[in-house]
Order: sequence, then C-alpha cells, then structure tokens
Amino acid sequence: MAACILVTRLLCRRFAIGYQRLKGKRCLYPFGLHCTGMPIKACADKLLREMEDFGYPPKFPVEENTEAVVVEKGDTPENKAKSKKSKVAAKAGSAKYQWQIMTSLGLTDEEIKEFANPMHWLKYFPPWAQNDLKKMGLKVDWRRTFITTDANPYYDSFVRWQFIRLKERNKIQFGKRYTIYSPKDRQPCMDHDRSAGENVGPQEYTLIKMRVIEETMPQNLKVVASRRPVFLVAATLRPETMYGQTNCWLHPDITYIAFVNNKNEVFICTRRAARNMSYQEMTEKPEIVNVLAEIKGRDLMGVALVAPLSSFPKIYALPMMTIKEDKGTGVVTSVPSDSPDDFAALRDLKNKAAMREKFGIKEEMVAFEPVPIIDVEGFGTLSAPKICEELKIQSQNDREKLQLAKERVYLKGFYEGVLIVGEFKGKKVQDIKKQIQKLLVDRGEAAVYMEPEKLVVSRSGDQCVVALCDQWFLDYGNAEWKAQATQALANLNTYHDESRKNFEATLDWLHEHACSRSYGLGTKLPWDPQYLIESLSDSTIYMAYYTVAHLLHGGSFDGSGTSPLGIEPEEMTPEVWDYLFCQTATVPKSTIAVDKLKKMRREFEYWYAVDLRVSGKDLIPNHLTYYLYNHCAIWPNDPKKWPQAIRANGHLLLNSEKMSKSTGNFLTLSDALEKFSADGMRFALADAGDTIEDANFVEAMADAGILRLYAFLEWVREMMDTDVALRTGEQNDICDQIFIK
Repeated sequence: MAACILVTRLLCRRFAIGYQRLKGKRCLYPFGLHCTGMPIKACADKLLREMEDFGYPPKFPVEENTEAVVVEKGDTPENKAKSKKSKVAAKAGSAKYQWQIMTSLGLTDEEIKEFANPMHWLKYFPPWAQNDLKKMGLKVDWRRTFITTDANPYYDSFVRWQFIRLKERNKIQFGKRYTIYSPKDRQPCMDHDRSAGENVGPQEYTLIKMRVIEETMPQNLKVVASRRPVFLVAATLRPETMYGQTNCWLHPDITYIAFVNNKNEVFICTRRAARNMSYQEMTEKPEIVNVLAEIKGRDLMGVALVAPLSSFPKIYALPMMTIKEDKGTGVVTSVPSDSPDDFAALRDLKNKAAMREKFGIKEEMVAFEPVPIIDVEGFGTLSAPKICEELKIQSQNDREKLQLAKERVYLKGFYEGVLIVGEFKGKKVQDIKKQIQKLLVDRGEAAVYMEPEKLVVSRSGDQCVVALCDQWFLDYGNAEWKAQATQALANLNTYHDESRKNFEATLDWLHEHACSRSYGLGTKLPWDPQYLIESLSDSTIYMAYYTVAHLLHGGSFDGSGTSPLGIEPEEMTPEVWDYLFCQTATVPKSTIAVDKLKKMRREFEYWYAVDLRVSGKDLIPNHLTYYLYNHCAIWPNDPKKWPQAIRANGHLLLNSEKMSKSTGNFLTLSDALEKFSADGMRFALADAGDTIEDANFVEAMADAGILRLYAFLEWVREMMDTDVALRTGEQNDICDQIFIK
C-alpha cells in the first residue's frame, strides 16, 4: 500500500504503482485531503475581517504598483503576452488581501463571500483537487478519499479512538511546557500552523542578571525604578564562561525598555525580549509588560554593574555596534578570554580614545585584562587572544576572520575545555554547564529564558514567542517509546543515508510535542473538548483509515452520503476500532453486524502495513518521525504493522529555479495540464529526478515529450498501414520475443 501527500511528486508515485501492477502485484494507492489546522480557518477569518473593515464587496485602499515587469530578451515591456509572468502569478503574486487572492482564482464576489465560513472550503475545493488529479492520470482508488476534521464524523471517531488509546498508554501528558506560541491566536503554533519558521523550536538561554550600581544609574532610571533593584539582563548560551566577565555590551542606537518583573525587580532589555518573558511567567502580570521607561543604549554607557561569578567587583556597560535587536535581549556579556568577538571589541576600545570619548567611556572602564577560566588543549587558558593572534585579527571589523576564529575555538572549548576556576574547577565544560546554570538560578542571579531559534510567523501573521503554558503533549521523550521508534527506524528502508541520518538526529533531540490547540479545524480532545487535536497529531496513522474508508463512506468526502455497509458514524466506537485494527481484540458489543465487522477487519489485515510512504524531506523532523512513533504506540506488539519504507524527496524547481509567484516562475497543476497535456507533463516529471535532492521540471522537456509521443503515434499508424509487409512465421529471434511477448 502506498501513500503520498506531496502533489509535486504524485506522478512519480503513479509510475511506481503502475510498474508494480505490471509485475502482477496488487497495489492500493489512496489519496486523502488533510484539512486540519489553522490555514483554512485563518483564511476564512481574514475574509470576515476584510468585509468588516472594507465593506462588501470590499473597497481596498489603492496602492501604487511599483513592481517591475520582467520580459524576455528581445521583447518590449508593452508586449505583455511575452512576459515571463504566468496568469496566476500576475494576478496573485502581489495580492495583499485574502479577497484579492480568491479573486485571482476566478471567483466572483458573491462566491467569495461564502468562503468566510470555513466549512465551505471543505465542500468547495476537494472536488476541484480530485478533478485535476484525475486529469494527471493518477492510479488512485478514489472510493477511499476523505477529508479530515470533525466535518467527517467517521474520521473524527477514528482520531478520537487513537487519542483515547494513546492517553490510556501514558503517551499523552499534561503540564506546563515551553512551546512556540502565537499571542494573537492564543495557542501553541505548530509547524503546519506557520507561514514562516517551520521546524524552528525554542532555544534555551541563561538570563544573566547584572545589577546596576545605583550611584551610576541615569537619573530618569532612578526615578522610575523607585528603589527597586535594576538589572541589565543578558541571554547567554554559555553560563560556564561568566567567571571571565570583564564588561557588558550594549548597542548605543537600540531603544531598550525598563520593566517590572514578577519579583518586583526592574529588568532592562529589548522590547522583543520582554514580550517573550511576559509569556514565561517572568513579568509582573502574565502576558503584560509594564514598561517604566524607554532608554537609548547610549544613555546607559559607562554604568557600573555587579556581574554574577565575575572576578571583578564591578564592570561597565560599553558600546558594541554589531549587536542585533532580533536575537537575545540586546544585552551581551563580555568574556574576552574565550570569545574572539569580545576580545577584539575590548581591544578596539582600549586603543581608540576617540571612540571612548564619543560614548563617554573613561579609560579605567576598559582597563580590564582577559581572565583565564577554561583550559583548552591547543589554545591554553586564553583561547580568544591566542586565536586572534594566529589569524592576525586587527579589529572587530574583521568579520570573516572572527567567524573563523569562533568556529575554531567554541566547539573545542565546549567539548574539550576544562574549567580552572570556581566551584567546578577541574571538570569538563560540557559536564557542568547545566550545574552552573542551576547554581546561578538558585542564587537568584539568573533565570531560564526561552525564545524561538529563528523568526516564526503564524498563519495569522503574528510574530510568535516562546510561552510557558498548560498543554496536552505527546511524550516523545519517553525512553521506552523512543526505543521502539528507534527499532522501527532500524527496520525501515529510507533509500538515502541522508534521510536516515536526519531521522536519527530527530530521535536524538525530540522530547515533547504539543498536540492540543484552541483555534482552527480538527477533532476535539475526547477528555478535554475545549481543545482541538492539532494537524501534525491527527495525521500519523490515517493510512489505516484508508483500508476501511470505502466501506464506511465510499464516494463521499465527508461521510455525508449513504454508507455502503449501512454503518452510522456513532456506531464506530473505540471498541469497534480496536477490533478492526488490533488482531488480539475480540468481537465487540455493537449494533454493527459481525459479518460487516469481519469484512472491514479483513480489508485492514490484507493491506496493512504501509509498504511505501512518500513525503518531503522537510517533514522528517516532525510529521514522518511522529508517524513512526504513533505506529509503535498503537501496535506496540506487532512490528509487522509498522512502516516498511519511507522515501523522502526534495521540492520541485521550475526550469532550474525556485517557484515563486512574485517572479512569475510559477506553474499550477491545472496550468501544466492545459499547457502540456497529462502525457507531456508526465514525460517532464519522469525526467525531473527522484532523489532527496530537489527535482527540476523543465518545460522544454515537456514540449519534447509531446513531439516524441506524436512521432511514436505516427510510426504506429505507419506500421499498422503496412502490416502486410511485415514478416510472418516462427518467432526466432530476440526482437520477436521482446515485442510480441
């Protein structure tokens, strides 16, 4: 049984199915439509807001179109027919509003209005998708096609059964966990709920609290602090290096804020970082930042600080121009003994009196020498000064050399370095990092702080944070469950070593996955219906559902038609699903006739397990790994039901370039069928490539394929017209055997 979800690779799977059938195998190739998650609901809500804001039909603000027209060589801008932009790209590439995107699909205002109801999407688009895919010539058993979410009551009961059993087996837990979170949507934002930042997770930092000495504090800060202790807070990945702090870095042009935390202290950092903290129970009131003042970095230059673990009684805030506002807190600790950047920047300040004068920095504020704290083999106890000398780094502006220096010393320092100061003297850095973090937190000199590794934007256009929130989560870190998934991977055919390595890496870091949310479409958690099951969690064993879907609601996407076996959705109880899918289950008490139950069970036993799962390589860190885990959980004692093979592929290029509406290098499935025919498109896709690397659809190959087909048909006609001239008699050579057989 083969299942595939990426449209750009569907046709290649069609070739595989056709080939296996020619070899005499019975092959099942089903196709489902996954509607769970935020995208549909978010688009429907956008239409609602646009009608509220701009009326019906919406009258949007007129914006000047400054987009350049791209033309091919030899064409003039007036010759629009020769523009590289496709019709869809020209219409939708610059669309700003959801209504405009819908208009680009050829829908009228009256039709678009209906899409403000998310349920309308589930009825409108599936038949169109099926129609295009049929035109491709897919060898799909369309009787088994279905949509997800509670709009399909049969599938809804299937997902409810799965989660009831997962919870009974202690695979699902509840508690406060750090997760990527959308404040606008007020729920965790999983990979499929994002418009940017897929596979990005929370990054843990140690938030170092450097107390500002009151005598050096700016007057306006003294006033708003009202005798509260004030701290510059720096996010560091290396708490073990805090013994070597000689100063603190601030960007003179960044606007920092002072706000009250949950311990009645005043923190100073960027507004972005404070927003993250407010969702991690670190502010006076949850999700609210009580801003006392805005302060330019230049106004904090030269303030004296007491830094945790530093060997100096006080250090100073100094200027660094390379600090970025979109990472960390905008406040950076300086450890010139082990950081090439810090060493180069501190040396510049020492050597450049004009720079010090510009920011009001006195000479004694930079009169600090690097402090030996970590012994690194090959670099000694002052690795940063040594590597800067070796690479002849002259200043903090030698960015390429400094990047090379960091690559040379950071990893070696972490894995091979030995601490030579403090309570953990003599121990390897990699062994005591968490212990030093705990020491600082227990003393009240630091806190655990999280933020997204990179920018994450939800489907609602919201920049996400990391939140500490109550949630139901799948406990993928459970040792026994992880061991089973590892065993499943060992028996799995991945076709490419790169895919296997990516799976192994994911199994190594994966611990918990939030499976509940409050916004979007989906199935409600059976025991806590205020939450929905998110899209990466309701799609892990749906392949089993294919085996019986045609018997439950064949020919109907949402189960609204007559059931071929006369079974109602409410009859599909957890005990019935147990009997269908778990060999050891006995016949349940049910209003469904036993012969019908046995028929569905035979279907499952005949087709399962999944012989081939084909999907994008970007889904290995989430969907495909969860797929392994959940099969192990539902069939823990039956490895024969676990996935047999996963083939991960790359994305699809068009004429060797990434597809993009904005550039016009874009081709829809329906456009390709109209332009090249199904046969021409199949020729081009067959030649596009079938590995983990990105495939390349070349339009010239599609054109050539059509010409070859035409030439072949002409040859066949010619042979048929001249069949009297063909040889007759015995089949006595290899050509006879090949062509006649």
